[in-house]
Amino acid sequence: MNIENHKLGEELDSFNYKQEQDAILAILNRGNNVLLDMTSCTYVSSTGLRVLLYSKKVAASQGLNLYLVGLNEEVKDIMDTTGFDHFFDYFNTVEECLEKVGGK
Repeated sequence: MNIENHKLGEELDSFNYKQEQDAILAILNRGNNVLLDMTSCTYVSSTGLRVLLYSKKVAASQGLNLYLVGLNEEVKDIMDTTGFDHFFDYFNTVEECLEKVGGK
């Protein structure tokens, strides 16, 4: 299983959503699963949540997956409160993700 890593910045919001969505979709269009490294991300807005959900749907439609890695407590709370936590596979570290899903 091919997995490509993409690292988010400090925020995923209305200011950078298009750039981040384009980067994620480019990985999916290459036929790779996405490991979204969120260790530096401290805030996800509603626009950012839409990017994550849309990217997950695109991945699923192509038989691929989107894995979220390194969510801090604030971002986890946002995901839990909105119910988005049920849609994604979460991992604490990149290494844990690669070990569990068998990526290369």
